[in-house]
Amino acid sequence: MRFLLAFLFICGLVSCKPGMNKILKSKDAAYKLKMAEAFYEQKKWGKAMTIYEDVLPYYKTTPQFQDIYYKYAYTAYNQKDYTNAENLFKTFLESFPNSPRSEEMEYMRAYTFYKQSPKAELDQTNTYKAISYFQTFINTHPQSVRVNEAMRLVDELRKKLEVKEYKSAMLYYNLGEFRAAGVSFSTLLDNYPESNSADQYKFMAIKSFYRFAELSIASKKAERFREVIEHANNFIERFPESKYRKEVEDYITSSNSEIQKFSNNEQVKTTT
Repeated sequence: MRFLLAFLFICGLVSCKPGMNKILKSKDAAYKLKMAEAFYEQKKWGKAMTIYEDVLPYYKTTPQFQDIYYKYAYTAYNQKDYTNAENLFKTFLESFPNSPRSEEMEYMRAYTFYKQSPKAELDQTNTYKAISYFQTFINTHPQSVRVNEAMRLVDELRKKLEVKEYKSAMLYYNLGEFRAAGVSFSTLLDNYPESNSADQYKFMAIKSFYRFAELSIASKKAERFREVIEHANNFIERFPESKYRKEVEDYITSSNSEIQKFSNNEQVKTTT
């Protein structure tokens, strides 16, 4: 019955539809707060935020301030203003470090960066921030019910970074920058050694270094083909069952042939 009466009261407030100007001009802080709460319940986030913002100074030294600020932060979040929401969640944590809601606020702060993480081709600053804040949350709240979800989101974000690095390495390869491609694929493998595509990254590094050796000046060819063989042998040791193994073995054969060819040419030059 009490819940029903409270609900009817809120609905009554909203149904009267007083203009925002009238609400904001009122000298009655309690009335303003009731209207902000009513709009919040109705999910009219913009109106609720405007009134909360106006009424906050009146309640700054009261026990109600924490709850008001909590809802104020969520009005920004629910309007998808994630930059502002992040700042408000941060301020809540600074203002109420011992609040029972602090764990939630820490998670939501990280989540706002997750929501701002763009597609893989774009700058990933917010992705790195989201990973960092989620990781801090996981480390400081290991028993939280939100940990599993935080870990899942970290994996998702890391996959996005992996895709970005892969596309960057492929761009080097497609532009004919084979040494840069080889280094990029090798770094990609170092950064994501447990990736399901790890053998592909190593294979592409070998392929890139082979093309780099092919295009090298004569005096560098033998040395660089030997490096290809070294990478290829490491591949076979690490990924013995890979679908790329046969092609890697072919690169070893071709590299040995190139080295032998170069050695024979050197011998001819010496004898003449």
